[in-house]
Amino acid sequence: MNLLRELFAGRLPRLVMFDLDGTLVDSVPDLAAAVDQSLLALGRAPAGIERVRDWVGNGARVLVRRALAGGLEHQQVAEAEAERALQLFMAAYAESHALTRVYPGVVQTLDWLHGQDIPLAIVTNKPQRFVAPLLEEKGLAGYFRWIVGGDSLPQQKPDPAALLHVLAQAGVAGEQALFIGDSRNDVLAAKAAGVPCVALSYGYNHGRPIAEEGPARVLDDLRQLLGAVQPAP
Repeated sequence: MNLLRELFAGRLPRLVMFDLDGTLVDSVPDLAAAVDQSLLALGRAPAGIERVRDWVGNGARVLVRRALAGGLEHQQVAEAEAERALQLFMAAYAESHALTRVYPGVVQTLDWLHGQDIPLAIVTNKPQRFVAPLLEEKGLAGYFRWIVGGDSLPQQKPDPAALLHVLAQAGVAGEQALFIGDSRNDVLAAKAAGVPCVALSYGYNHGRPIAEEGPARVLDDLRQLLGAVQPAP
């Protein structure tokens, strides 16, 4: 019995929802390039990829506010400055996703789930306008029946609204679905929606181990869901 069936008492889930950045794709190189381009346009020093990696996960607006603040805490950033930086970031990020890479095991796992006729969805805090083009560019567009971006609804993760929206669209109860993510926001949203959550160890969780958030399982590779890859020792 593979892990996926183990999580659902020998059955398969009726719906699998995925986060995007840090779960299916490593987008930080492109995000960092756009952040640094925005900072330079404002006469500030670039942040660099490693700092941006710790700031990702709460949507574009919070990312640029963290970049302006130089850290996770960004309450002191003036709204007008944040809005200017956001517009610069959105324009820069729209130009290219060439550095973004699909993580190992993602395509094989999506192929397997698709072959089992399990409906799939994306629930991300990334702005909606970037999601479909990115999926298309990286060869992932055909897998997902529903896509919810960070500005599709008034609420973002860790609020459960986006997960509950997809559950309603699919006609599936929370305990019959699975959410797969990489951050505290993902785990909190899944728990609030009553959805079991599996987390990836390789993603973006503000520099902290995702195991601290208490997901049902922590995986180093999505293929571990299928029993195709053994956990790291």
